[in-house]
Amino acid sequence: MSNFERIQVLKNQEAEPYANFVAEYGSPLLILDCNKVAEQFNALSDALPNIEFFYAIKALPHPAMIRTLLQFNVGFDIASKGEIDLLRLERAQARNTIHTHPIKRDDDIRDALSYGCTTFVVDNIWELEKFVAYRHRVALLIRVSFPNAKTNIDLSRKFGCQPSDVLLLLRKAKALGIHVKGLSFHAGSQCTDSSNHVHAIRQCAAIIEQAEAELGKLLPILDIGGGFPVSYTHSTQDINQFCYPINEALATLPAHINVIAEPGRFLSAPVMESVSRVIGKAERSDGTWYYLDDGVYNSYSGQIYDHATYPLTVFSDGECSSIATLAGPTCDSIDVIAEQVNLPPLRIGDLVIGKQMGAYTSASSTRFNSLETAEIVVINGPSVGLNTIFITHSS
Repeated sequence: MSNFERIQVLKNQEAEPYANFVAEYGSPLLILDCNKVAEQFNALSDALPNIEFFYAIKALPHPAMIRTLLQFNVGFDIASKGEIDLLRLERAQARNTIHTHPIKRDDDIRDALSYGCTTFVVDNIWELEKFVAYRHRVALLIRVSFPNAKTNIDLSRKFGCQPSDVLLLLRKAKALGIHVKGLSFHAGSQCTDSSNHVHAIRQCAAIIEQAEAELGKLLPILDIGGGFPVSYTHSTQDINQFCYPINEALATLPAHINVIAEPGRFLSAPVMESVSRVIGKAERSDGTWYYLDDGVYNSYSGQIYDHATYPLTVFSDGECSSIATLAGPTCDSIDVIAEQVNLPPLRIGDLVIGKQMGAYTSASSTRFNSLETAEIVVINGPSVGLNTIFITHSS
């Protein structure tokens, strides 16, 4: 990504809306706009009609996300007791959830069942056997692996059985008296194109046909996972263009197959901005270093864990730019947000805004150096009415 694509420079007067938030709440902050949650959901619904969505809570596990999506009857993809507890607090209906973690402890199964979730994902015989005691209460999806060389986060490396093993698992499930109702896959997070989705859909369709022909087993559910991308530049992502080949592939499925999906990043990434301040500056051998009160151990954690590089906006009335580095507040040398970039002169106290910072940011932030994590300011929240604000801690 070029410096031009990543860093936007605006005049100081344009920082006023963010400065008002900082004046009232301090910094660092994350601003979560629930109107943008609705916009993202509507965009994805238009791009993928006739699909039931289950929001992957792990991307941004915040009450405002849950409350907003509940207005659209969105389901929820859960993977832990903590995520279940969040749904309980928001009174989300358990019947509208699926537990998608392929590897579970018995306690995890019990926690989900006690909540009321009865659909689980497995990808091997050992996981299948864990459900023998609960076989009269559950229905399973078998996760299939479809590696994707075109994404930095290839989830099929860690999870999913080989396509050739699905029928073996179906036979084992039948012998154990466990109901399998479909297949699932994840094409990879932040996919650059939809070709792996298309490949996986076609392969799963063939497996479903084979299961019906050889075992007499109907598999009415296909979970196409997530991977729907967002743009990490100041431009936008054409989700309709991305989903067009997916829709073509889905159109070839038998009429009895219901398709579901687990969007996380697409629904959450654009809904949150970070606001941080310059708290120090120094001239080093490689240019000017600006130190912010947020960094990769906090809201910018996705630069480490999620391979993301966030678009930035700085405010300056300066005419000249020079080589600079934006660093975080901790004592660690890897706590650097942007290195060797062209920046206009910044002053201590100036604001730096991170865009597209909803997905896998606050969710993976830490308290390294015993620093406070950024607080989340929610605007346009559904439970408190339009144009109102409530604040929560991100940790």
